[in-house]
Amino acid sequence: MGSFYSYAQADAAAPAGLDPGKWVPLKLTQVTPLTNNTAIYRFAFSNPDASSGMTVASCLLTKAAIGSQKPDGSRANVMRPYTPISRPDQTGYLELAVKSYPEGKMSKHIASLAPGDTLDFKGPILKLAYTANQYDTIGMVAGGTGIAPMLQVVDEILTNPSDKTKVSLIFGNISETDILLKEAIDARANAHPDRFSVFYVVDTPPQRQFWQTAWPGGVGYVTKAMLAEKMPPPSDHSMVMVCGPPPMYKAVCGSKGTPEDPKAQGELGGLLKEMGYSSKSVFKF
Repeated sequence: MGSFYSYAQADAAAPAGLDPGKWVPLKLTQVTPLTNNTAIYRFAFSNPDASSGMTVASCLLTKAAIGSQKPDGSRANVMRPYTPISRPDQTGYLELAVKSYPEGKMSKHIASLAPGDTLDFKGPILKLAYTANQYDTIGMVAGGTGIAPMLQVVDEILTNPSDKTKVSLIFGNISETDILLKEAIDARANAHPDRFSVFYVVDTPPQRQFWQTAWPGGVGYVTKAMLAEKMPPPSDHSMVMVCGPPPMYKAVCGSKGTPEDPKAQGELGGLLKEMGYSSKSVFKF
């Protein structure tokens, strides 16, 4: 299956802070820690009236000369895609939620940046065009920072009163304290209980005092039983979106990419295939 990537069109009504055809340096202006290894990084556009020009669902590319050393002493460029957690119409800046992985060249580089430093961006790049009421129900399975493209879709739905699509999210993290943006996610669910629901899954059972309520989420891996309860059943009127680390893709929907194209969707596999879903009703971010 071919790549779902194509260049998105910027909103002509507002100046674009990004360019799909060239790299644009953006200055880091603010870092907001979320966990011990994850933070929100705010990068400012040169024009305070500019927005990202992104459409839903799209991402952008980052670039830095942090790769292997070349014969001339310079370093090769490393490029990685990210989905901002800020809304596409946010003016003045964009925000990324980045988890620093021990082997993650770009994530470690971003974590090393200080306010005033710059990072090169290119985009937006459209991954999956979303249209209001395109589906009756959307199921989402996310892990860690894989929540970013999910929130982009969720916010597009919830901010449009005429969009009646219902969304059910399973969100996996290592522990309860590692759940990224939980307060913001819960606020969305509380404000729109008839349109958006979330079920948290953690690797380790949360510690509770005797006066506290029991952990209402799941523990361990995402299971077939969880998917059957929380995801819409296979249908032409529903979609299941998945975004997370490679082991999650492999278990839930099959690995992403092919030998010819690492950005391709790859064959449908894992639990969703066993449950009767088709490749046209599952999208891997």
